[in-house]
Amino acid sequence: MATTPLLLLLLTAVFLSAEITAQPAAPAPGPAGPINITAILEKGGQFVTLIRLLNTTQIGNQINIQINSSSEGMTVLAPTDNAFQNLKPGTLNKLSPDDQVKLILYHVSPKFYTLEDLLSVSNPVRTQASGRDVGGVYGLNFTGQGNQVNVSTGIVETRLSTSLRQERPLAVYVVDKVLLPEEMFGERKISPVAPPPKSKSPDVSDDSDSSKKAAAPSQSEKSGSGEMNTGLGFGLGLVVLCLKFLF
Repeated sequence: MATTPLLLLLLTAVFLSAEITAQPAAPAPGPAGPINITAILEKGGQFVTLIRLLNTTQIGNQINIQINSSSEGMTVLAPTDNAFQNLKPGTLNKLSPDDQVKLILYHVSPKFYTLEDLLSVSNPVRTQASGRDVGGVYGLNFTGQGNQVNVSTGIVETRLSTSLRQERPLAVYVVDKVLLPEEMFGERKISPVAPPPKSKSPDVSDDSDSSKKAAAPSQSEKSGSGEMNTGLGFGLGLVVLCLKFLF
């Protein structure tokens, strides 16, 4: 009867194995939720100004819709709060609502790019602001070497410092400067630089010319001077004639 405990042990093991097998498997993780650019920036912790502009211009919602429906993906260059603080005072306030929209769209490319892609991309790279203004292309130029990628607008150049996200369909790279498009902030555009002084009106005379005119004698003064000299000469002639008769 010594085999009874061993038999019981085997039966217990079989029973436990069957019970474990009968338990339902853990549910598979569900599909990831929709991508939200604002949530990504909030997690980054230094993009309060950019988030505010994305909300006031409604561009944040447009990005979320396009990311989750487009096969091309998107690339966002995100200026930090320090980047906005380093702008000249009043730069953003002087922009019209439409120009503020174009400025933010200038930081968004309608295609997904890895850092390696940006090193070999054909410049200028199209942005979401391209095509909104007939007078300009609103493109970005990328250069670099190794793991360092620089971006230039023609008047601002900075490097892509870190990556908040680099997975399809959205790439988000941090930049330390606000990208100011040359089409908006170039010499002949709305750059907050005082306008050059107006040219003198043709009917306004120069001071030197006025002084010259003032110094030059008039025709009446010339004629008067001539008559005075003639009278003085005639008088002297009479005096000399009288002296001859007396002596």
